[in-house]
Amino acid sequence: MEWVILSATGRLARVELPESPWHVRARQGPARADHDVIAATAPVTDGYVGVVASTGNAYRLAASDLPDLIPGGPWSLWDCPNAAHTIGLAAPATVVGLYSLDPEAGPLAIGTAAGVVKRVVPEYKGWETWEVMGVKPDDAIVGVAHAADADDLVFITGDAQLLRLSAREVRPQGRPAGGMVGIKLTGDGAVIYFTAVSKADREQAVVVTLAQGPDSAASVKVTAFEEYPAKGRSTTGVRTHRFLKGQDRVGLAWVGIPPVRACDSTGAPRNLPAASDRRDGTGAKVYGPFYAFG
Repeated sequence: MEWVILSATGRLARVELPESPWHVRARQGPARADHDVIAATAPVTDGYVGVVASTGNAYRLAASDLPDLIPGGPWSLWDCPNAAHTIGLAAPATVVGLYSLDPEAGPLAIGTAAGVVKRVVPEYKGWETWEVMGVKPDDAIVGVAHAADADDLVFITGDAQLLRLSAREVRPQGRPAGGMVGIKLTGDGAVIYFTAVSKADREQAVVVTLAQGPDSAASVKVTAFEEYPAKGRSTTGVRTHRFLKGQDRVGLAWVGIPPVRACDSTGAPRNLPAASDRRDGTGAKVYGPFYAFG
C-alpha cells in the first residue's frame, strides 16, 4: 500500500508500506534523520490523497508528484516539496493534515482553535478543491484525523487542559456545516492540538506536552493516554501539565504511539528525556528550541 507522509515542517513524500507509517516507525528502533518528525499520514486511493488547510478547504494531491522514501527508513524529508506550495496555499493559511479519499474510510474528525469539533463522512467527486468545514473568520482548524464511533477525539489547550471525548458523541455532518462545541474553553484558552486515537491504539498511545514561559526553562511530560478519563462534549476536560514557576502555557502537544520524536524549526532532531510522569505532573526540564513532536 502506498502512503503519503506530511512532516512537522510541512514537507511531503510517499512511501510503500504494508501498514500505517506510525506503526512501521514504532518498530524501527532509534534510527532517525532530519525532518522525520511526522505530522500526518494518509493512504493513497486511486493515486490521490486529501490535504486539509486551516481555512476548512481540502485539496486533491497526486501522490505521483511526490518523491519516494525508502520503506526501511530512516525517513528524511529535508529536500521534499513544501505542502503549502504544492497545493498553492497562501499564507497565513497552513496545511493541518491529510486524509483518505476512500469512500469507505471512517468519518473525518476536525477540531478548531476555538474548540469546535466536527465529523464529516468523506465525500470526493474528483474535485481539485472543496470545503470540508465552514470555519468562522476568527477561527482556524488545528487538526484532522479519521475517527470511527469507537475511537476517541482529543483536544489540548494552551492553558493545559485535555479533553478526551468519545467520537460517537459527535454526529457526522455535511461538508458546509460549521460543527459543534467540542471542548469548553475558559478565559483566553485556545486549542493548540487536536487528533483522534483509534480504539486499537489506546493502550499504546501517549500524551506529550511541553510547558514554557518567559521566566523558566521548558519542561516535557509524557503520560499514558489511558490515564486520561473520557468526559462529555462541551466540558473543560482535565489538567494535563502542572506548570513550574515562570511557566504559563503549553506550547507544544502531541498524542500518538511511541517512539516520541522532536525537532526544531529546521527539522533537525531534538533530544527528549525519559519524561514519563503522572497525568498532571510537571515533567522534565529541557533546553533549546523545540518546534514539534511527532
